[in-house]
Order: sequence, then C-alpha cells, then structure tokens
Amino acid sequence: MSHFSIRHVAIGTRVSKLGVSVLLAAMLSACVNYAGIHSDKQIARPEQFETASSLPAEQGRWPAADWADQFGDAQLKALIAEALQGNPSIDEARARVVEAQAYSQSAKAGTLPRVDADYSLTRQEFSGSTVIPPPYRGGWQTENKGLLSASYDLDLWGKNREAFKAAVSQQRASEADDEMVKLTLSTAIARTYNDLARLYALRDIAQREVEHREQIDRITAARIATGLDTEVERKTAQANLTSSRGSLAVLDGNILTTRYQLAALMGRGPDRGQAIARPALDAGDAVRLPDNLPADLLSRRPDIVAARWRVDAITHEVKETKAEFYPDINLSAAIGFDAFGFGEFLNAQSRTISVGPAIHLPIFDAGALRAKLRGRYAEFDYAVAAYNQTLIHALSDVATQLAQIRSSDAQLVEAEATRQSAEDADKLAITQYKVGLTNQLTVLNADVTALNAEQSVADLKMSRRDRQIELAAALGGGYIDTSADAVRSEDMTAGPTEAAIARH
Repeated sequence: MSHFSIRHVAIGTRVSKLGVSVLLAAMLSACVNYAGIHSDKQIARPEQFETASSLPAEQGRWPAADWADQFGDAQLKALIAEALQGNPSIDEARARVVEAQAYSQSAKAGTLPRVDADYSLTRQEFSGSTVIPPPYRGGWQTENKGLLSASYDLDLWGKNREAFKAAVSQQRASEADDEMVKLTLSTAIARTYNDLARLYALRDIAQREVEHREQIDRITAARIATGLDTEVERKTAQANLTSSRGSLAVLDGNILTTRYQLAALMGRGPDRGQAIARPALDAGDAVRLPDNLPADLLSRRPDIVAARWRVDAITHEVKETKAEFYPDINLSAAIGFDAFGFGEFLNAQSRTISVGPAIHLPIFDAGALRAKLRGRYAEFDYAVAAYNQTLIHALSDVATQLAQIRSSDAQLVEAEATRQSAEDADKLAITQYKVGLTNQLTVLNADVTALNAEQSVADLKMSRRDRQIELAAALGGGYIDTSADAVRSEDMTAGPTEAAIARH
C-alpha cells in the first residue's frame, strides 16, 4: 500500500480552505473504493413465522430466575446455587466477559486523545567526516532527549467510533453467553436431579416387586406341599425372585452413578455426590405459555440476545472497514528538550517543539482493503444466518416442550387407568392362586403386567417434569436483556440490514 502524507513541523504554516478542499477532492478521487461489495441479508423477524397454533397465548407467566422453586425441593435450589458459585464452566464464561470488557476499554481509548512522556539518554561516538560540526565531530557525546507528546485521530469517517461500538456489542454478547452458560448448567442439574428422583421411584417399585415375588415363592412352596404345584413352579418362582433382586442392585448402581454426575456438574469431586439426599420433588406449577410469544422471546433467551449482539457488532465492523477507504488525519504535537550533555539540557536553547497533521490515504493496495471488506460481509452474512437459526431453534424448542407436556398429560390419564386395572388383576390372581383356582403362569403374567404399568406411570411423571424444566429453560429461565434498547430497532429489525450498514 502506498501512503500519501503531509507533515507540518513549524508553527504558523497555513493552508487556505479552498486549498484543503481541492486537496481532499483530489485524494478522494484517487483512493480505492468499495463499489459492488454489499450484502442483502437481514435478520428474521418473529412475525415471519407461523406460531399461533403451536405457541398459543395462554396468559401464563414467564419463568422467574428462581424457576426451580416451583418443584418445592430446597435441596435442588441449594445444589444449583452451589454449582453457580465455583463451577469451571462459569469461570470460563466470566473470563470471556472480562476479556471482552478489556477489549471494549481498549477500543474506547482509540477515540480519545493520547499523551505520552518519553526520555532517552544516548552515548554515541560521532564520525569525523560527517556534517556534524565541531566540537562534536569525531568524539563521544551524550545526548539527552525528553519529550511530552500528544496525538489525536480526528476520526472524520467514524472508524474508531465504529470499532468502539463493535467492541461494546461483543462485550454484551459475551455477557449473554455467560447467562446462557448459567442457564444451561442450572437446567442440566435440575434434569439430572429429576432423573435421580426417577431412579428412586423405580427402586421403590423394584423393592415392592421383590417383596411381591417373595410372596409368590411362599405360596408356591405351600402349593407344592399340597400337591398343587411341582418343583418346576418352585424353580420358576425362585428365578423370578432372583431376577427382581438383580434389578434392584442395578438401580442402586445407577443411583450412585447419577449422584456422581451431579457432583461433576457442580464442579465438585465424586464424594460430594454421596452426600446428596433423596429428592423430594413436587409436580410443579401449571403449564401455560405467556402471551406475546414469540416477540418477547427475543429479549428473554440468552442465546438469541447473544446472536443479535453479534450481528450488531459485525455491522459496526463493516462500517469500520469502510472508513478505512477514506483519508485518515491525525493531529500531533510535541514539546521537550534535546541537548548534548547535561549542562544545556534544560536551557531555552535546547527546547524543541513540533505540531502538525499527518494524513494517510490508500491509493493502491492491490485489492487488500476490498478483500478485507468482502471478508467482513461474509462474517456479517454468517452472523445473520446464525441469528436466524437460533431464533428458529428457540421457537421449535418451546413448541416441542409444550407438545411433549400435553402428550404426557394425555398418556398419564391412560397409564393411571392401566395401572389400576393391572394392580386389581394382580391382586385377584394372587388370591385365586392361594386357593388353587388358577396356576402360577397366570399369576406371573399378571405380576409382570402390573410391574410394567407401575413403571410406566413413574417414567411418565418424571418425563413430564423433565419437559417442564426444559420449557422453563426454553423460555429463558428468567433472563431479561436489560440492554436490549441499546440496539437500534431500525438497524436490527426494520428493512434490509444493508441499509443499516450503509448509514454512517
């Protein structure tokens, strides 16, 4: 890249307004341009999607930050709070926020004047055959130089300002990412805790099944004594009893494994999981979607908010890159002292002063700036596509969780009726088996049917609660983007996004 530069070293140099205008016009006509480089991509608006049927307005409430309290288990609340205190995933997210804040502060510094103080001490032997006058020629001299300098980029085209705005938007995206990590972690703990509750419920069923099959074994032994059954039925009863005890042992192992999973999610060692008590979860609140979906979802899902801020950031980065096509004018001034030796260093004769502008204009850069701008637009297109995909996923997520909950409700009605009928049939079969009115096969079939029905009810209840947890997360988990008003609505949602980039 070639550079066009003008430096004024002496005070008092004057250039007329007409001369400056002619000079700027000549420079602008000669500089590289970004004609033909643009994008027609724009972020999706929620009203573009058909959601009236899948996301009905039900006058429900948005989840609060303490959404897990609805299940009435103080231990779950405590586990989530503990996990959010010292989890490595949270620490990573917070470190990224601090990094983004530092970058934002650095970008802001580029919009302000800069003042520096420099001092140098140089011991040098000068050549005896140069223009250096005696007595310095051909001898060793010590040069003392101290300068106080100031510089300020006029930023006529907004390059530094756009860089600062982009950095602020990236910082806000990082903050939203931090909230998304917290929500994801809280959701994972709640779901794993709910799975622990499911395993305990299944263990209760398995324990009752062991007791039930011990009863069948005793009845079979009594029937053998009266000649109603043979050793075949006795061995069959004992095999079923042994299998039930094995199932109980499997559940005990799964419970311990799930405790370790919870400890890992909390950022703790496995011993912490052993101290977790049995869950005592309630059914939770009634499920009703809030009104004004999906519009309000845009500011309540951290992942959508982060994606939107990234679109805003790259929008400013495109403007910043466009500004690089125009002349860059920097004002600088310096005052100080420069002398050989120490005796004359602070004398008036050693004073040095400089002031003037420096102008940089890209004239021929072999296409480097145009390539950079095309790359920025590619990043912009990617950010817009990522935002649109995030929005689509969020809407689908809410609709899916709601549909699963409604399906679970319908299945539970049928499953409860099935369980009751199977339990009645099992009791009747045992009674008839005792008095010799039916055989062991009928009893075992009724027992298996009752066992499956009871397990199905337990699984459905826990699955429904799992969907409730995921629905709370899908609705943002109580998060609200308090900085959303900082994103200009006309730049982000109205008309082609390219128009927003072009205005600067």
